[in-house]
Amino acid sequence: MELLIDTADTEKIRKALDYYPVSGVTCNPTILRRTGSADFSRTVEEILGIIGERPLHVQVSAPDAAGMVSEGKALTERFGKIYVKIPVDSEGVKAIRILSSSGTGVTATAIYTALQGILAMLSGASYLAVYCNRMESTDIDFANVISELRKAIELHGAAGKCRVLGASFRNARQIVSAIAAGAEDVTVDPSLLDEALSSSLIEGAAETFRKDWIALYGEKRIDSLIQP
Repeated sequence: MELLIDTADTEKIRKALDYYPVSGVTCNPTILRRTGSADFSRTVEEILGIIGERPLHVQVSAPDAAGMVSEGKALTERFGKIYVKIPVDSEGVKAIRILSSSGTGVTATAIYTALQGILAMLSGASYLAVYCNRMESTDIDFANVISELRKAIELHGAAGKCRVLGASFRNARQIVSAIAAGAEDVTVDPSLLDEALSSSLIEGAAETFRKDWIALYGEKRIDSLIQP
């Protein structure tokens, strides 16, 4: 399983890599705008410099297949191993077929239906990014779509070649539901990970353990107590 972080904020990326088992980074034009990344090439270079050999998924901006293919080729030629994110509409499916046939890794994104994902899989996409919160907000059962895609991948013999990537999360419950439904990977805003580990229950338990330790041993740490 891969845990990716969905951000272009370099400080968030550094912190996430320091604290969490991060496998890679995803971003799109909305995230770049939110971050205020005016210099696109410099932003990509900075992210790659931080994440090292981990994969980076970058979304194209062109609305037509020819433009998507041109941007995808430019990304991989300039930056090396980049997964090119392509929205799954008719132009996107065409672009996925062309890029994947040339060996470019493609992340099919903005998936709301199983048929979108199946078409992207058959076109050679490496990842199928299912937009979970956006689906749930419009009463679409994202867990069912994820489950259907996993079954389609297995029946098509694409296991290991195409992976379901849960994306667009609003809370921890959605993340866990996506994984339980069969998402092999998830991409998450780092703030959701921070929130999930900062509940009053966790903090209360940790504080109780700390008080009990101090009652027995004061401020001494374990490593000082077991040194020969």
